[in-house]
Amino acid sequence: MIEGEGLAKVPTEKELIDQLGSVYLFEGLSEKDLKALIGRASEVEHSAGHKIVTEGRGGVGFHLILEGHAQVLVHEQSRGWLGPGDYFGEMSLIDGQPRSATVRSDTPVRTLSMTSWDFQPLLDDPVITKKLLLGVCKRLRSAEGVSQS
Repeated sequence: MIEGEGLAKVPTEKELIDQLGSVYLFEGLSEKDLKALIGRASEVEHSAGHKIVTEGRGGVGFHLILEGHAQVLVHEQSRGWLGPGDYFGEMSLIDGQPRSATVRSDTPVRTLSMTSWDFQPLLDDPVITKKLLLGVCKRLRSAEGVSQS
């Protein structure tokens, strides 16, 4: 990405497959499965300062950051940063509850986004489900550490 000029060119399908295959959640999926995932998802561009998801609002989407950086906010307090390869929205996919945090783009951000009904078939894969649960556990432990300090 060239600074000051927004997002780089839209990646090819091959580049997306390579990028997705390197994300922990999707490691080990076949190229065929990665192509199917891409086929169910949409690339979305967000300008700097845009609230991609808002705490307390309903959530029906899963988002994987392809490019750019975003800040995670809980009650308007910074809780961390996300960048390429990071994802969010999985908790709402699992429990159907409102968003537990706001994610605001710090730079222009490109995400690969999926609705809950498009993501549901992935939850049939026990490897992906286990990785999602491990990710949720990691975030809960991190949040507990923040709240205890």
